[in-house]
Amino acid sequence: MPLVFDSPPISTSTAHALTVLFAFTYVGSLYISKNARLSFLNRKVSTDNGTPRPKYVNERWRDDPDVIRARLVAVCVATTLCCGLVFWILRSFVGPKPDGFELTLETTIARLGFTLYRWDMDSLYPHLVTPVLFLGPLYAMYLGENLPFQAKWSFQGDVVSKFLSWQGIRNYVMAPITEEIVFRACVIAVYYMSGASTKRIIFLGPLSFGLAHVHHAWDTFNRYGRTASAAKRALLMSLFQLAYTTLFGFHCSYLFLRTASIYPPISAHVFCNIMGLPDLMWELREHPHRRAAIIFMYVLGVVGFVYTLEPWTRFGGLYWRERPYAKMTY
Repeated sequence: MPLVFDSPPISTSTAHALTVLFAFTYVGSLYISKNARLSFLNRKVSTDNGTPRPKYVNERWRDDPDVIRARLVAVCVATTLCCGLVFWILRSFVGPKPDGFELTLETTIARLGFTLYRWDMDSLYPHLVTPVLFLGPLYAMYLGENLPFQAKWSFQGDVVSKFLSWQGIRNYVMAPITEEIVFRACVIAVYYMSGASTKRIIFLGPLSFGLAHVHHAWDTFNRYGRTASAAKRALLMSLFQLAYTTLFGFHCSYLFLRTASIYPPISAHVFCNIMGLPDLMWELREHPHRRAAIIFMYVLGVVGFVYTLEPWTRFGGLYWRERPYAKMTY
């Protein structure tokens, strides 16, 4: 029998506190181990043309392989702890039932979206929503012959060197998986247990995801020389990253709530990390004879995204309800 609660088992303030705890656990794990912490030269260094300064001996930067390895271990442990906390919260409400552990485990797996994947077209559609939005950049890549198996694409350079490096494993594998589990699955699970509405979960939950990226400002400030200009750059980049990751979080929260699966948010995260930020102005300068076509494909991507977002994600029954707490079934 599934777990049934007649009223929210936790309060909204408790959900807020747990969300902060999840973010603190994830980000804090990067600084507990000496091997995972960054170290920089403790003095100002002038840089030219807004470029990062050279890396000096005995410094530890975030792209160093040993730092990446240590941080990957740290976030895996942090992610496990966050999932364990969700399990513990649910377990505390099950009580001393004979099948309490199995019931809680089954409930936790469902709440975190770790459902068995169905290999059919209906399950594929949610993974295609985000690529539709990127029709413009994908078309520009096609014009530049940079898509897979085109002239300027190579398996060694675009797959092996990119995805099998330590930076690639971090950016395209471990970061999307662990961040989506913590900042999407765990955060949404506790907000749902508090009785929060669907809209509130979509627009409130991702704030912790955006704030969790602010710590990169310290890295930017040091790599650009610890000057006033470096501080300004760090501030602007952090504000932009906060806005971008929060907006992206809205999208992934919607995907998770609609599908009740963690896999579409993870694939969206991986895809966006691979594509990076679109640069329309550069693409228009690079392909001046296709300006109208590029703009059209950008517009088509936005229209297609809006059109497909709802029908291509119509699969979740666990979270997507008009009244999330008439009686909640786990």
